[in-house]
Amino acid sequence: MYNILITGANGQLGNCLRDLAKEYQDKYCFFYTDVAELDITDAVAIDKYIINNHINVIINAAAYTAVDKAEDDEENAYRINCTAVAHLANAAKKHDLSLFHISTDYVFSGDSSKPHEENDTPAPKSVYGTTKLAGEQAIQKSGCQAVVIRTSWLYSEYGNNFVKTMLRLGAERENLRVVCDQIGGPTYAGDLARVIFRLMENGVNHSGTEIYHFANEGVCSWFDFSKAIMEKGGLKCHVEAIPSSDYPAKARRPASSVFNLCKIKAASGIEIPYWRDSLTLVINKLQEK
Repeated sequence: MYNILITGANGQLGNCLRDLAKEYQDKYCFFYTDVAELDITDAVAIDKYIINNHINVIINAAAYTAVDKAEDDEENAYRINCTAVAHLANAAKKHDLSLFHISTDYVFSGDSSKPHEENDTPAPKSVYGTTKLAGEQAIQKSGCQAVVIRTSWLYSEYGNNFVKTMLRLGAERENLRVVCDQIGGPTYAGDLARVIFRLMENGVNHSGTEIYHFANEGVCSWFDFSKAIMEKGGLKCHVEAIPSSDYPAKARRPASSVFNLCKIKAASGIEIPYWRDSLTLVINKLQEK
């Protein structure tokens, strides 16, 4: 039986991977860790954990994702998004394991008007994006057998995310102002978890690093996304569209985070759900709690 190590198991994606893993328990044995169980910034600890638990595959769902905070906390962002990733990649190479790693749309500038393809040249504008790109490069440098999946606008029924924040604010306020000139593809972490498992099942049959882009089907602005959240959440809060210049943030965001999804659809064979359908699913789950 394959032994699968999932790091960052208490985060949004980690929890969705836990939920989906129940469907695979007859095929795989899962080991869930967060910092309390395994400090992935410690190369020796990683090595020991892999040996002691006979790990075959690593799914790295751990990341420093506080985009604005990272501007003033570059050392910690780099430590988690690059140094720790390098340790995991080097361990994967040493022990002949497959590594699945999650990256981000922030590796791009977002200045292009066309959907980002996997071989487009990265040009991050923020510390967060720069450290995530450094993590990708560390994987490639290690020479391990790896799959890197860049995703965007991640949300779920778990943790803190844009959907849950908008639902809370929509219940508290009569009006909200949301930027309308940043576009992308919302991604339900449960859908991302499913495509990770599908790629893992299909087997990593290449050498080196293969990069994929994944988001839910369709494109919207943060304003569009917010309007849909209010509608599907049954909230009467009025959402006003504003330009990014009216909502200054410490970190620069990509103006366009739209992905070309052709490569991952061909590799996984999965029909990717439309973003509004996945949003409805998550809001229904939240309302059932």
